[in-house]
Amino acid sequence: MIVDLGDISLRVQEDGSETGPPVVFANSLGTTHALWDQIIPLLPNGLRLIRYDMRGHGGSDVPTGPYSMGALIRDAERLLDHLQVRDCVFIGLSIGGMVAQGLATKRLDLVRGLVLSNTAAKMGTAQMWQDRIDAIQKDGLAGIADSVMERWFSKRFRMSPEVARWRQMLVDTPVDGYAGCCAAIAGTDFYTTTAGLTLPTLAIAGSEDGASPPDLVRETQELIKGSRFQLIRGAGHLPCVEQPEVYADALTEFLHSIGHVPA
Repeated sequence: MIVDLGDISLRVQEDGSETGPPVVFANSLGTTHALWDQIIPLLPNGLRLIRYDMRGHGGSDVPTGPYSMGALIRDAERLLDHLQVRDCVFIGLSIGGMVAQGLATKRLDLVRGLVLSNTAAKMGTAQMWQDRIDAIQKDGLAGIADSVMERWFSKRFRMSPEVARWRQMLVDTPVDGYAGCCAAIAGTDFYTTTAGLTLPTLAIAGSEDGASPPDLVRETQELIKGSRFQLIRGAGHLPCVEQPEVYADALTEFLHSIGHVPA
């Protein structure tokens, strides 16, 4: 469905129980809510599972960039208010994990637990992101697609025919949307604010991740008191794609540990 938030409309997919404990998923740069397709059927019954396409991606609006991280956080905040969601577990991968950190800092009434997947409080440098923006504005996303696949996936997965779907999803992302979100990441440093979080948190890393290496994910996880870290071996930046069963098991265990599953 399309949810109109006034100045922007977002594509939203809901699965599971309308009245169950809410779990919200935020996608990574260059993907859509389909990032989570393999995970949804593997989670416990009775959950309210909410996915949305970040602005500039998939079926959501593509405003003129650059975007700020504050705008991406407001999108999530207003969406959850619109859907009357409270006390969700918010699962964010890469830029989605940055949105998760910012949302939890801003609106603790909305979030009772976090899963920070393949993300960090600060990712890359402003110059690195500007170079990427310049590259895609010159040659489109096809020009960087092969190098992105190397960061996203293990060598084993890149040899499989499945990688074609994800490469195409990246290439199909609107350039303005991708560049806008690059600018949001470039301007974000959540080290201080994330260090103030105390809610239950699981951080997930992929052993072959070329975009957010495990040490970077662990560094962010260690900022949050009482949080836990899980390494998924043989997976890159999108372990929910490469190792869906392992990933879903980690989510299920975390949800059970904080009492966020139906009795």
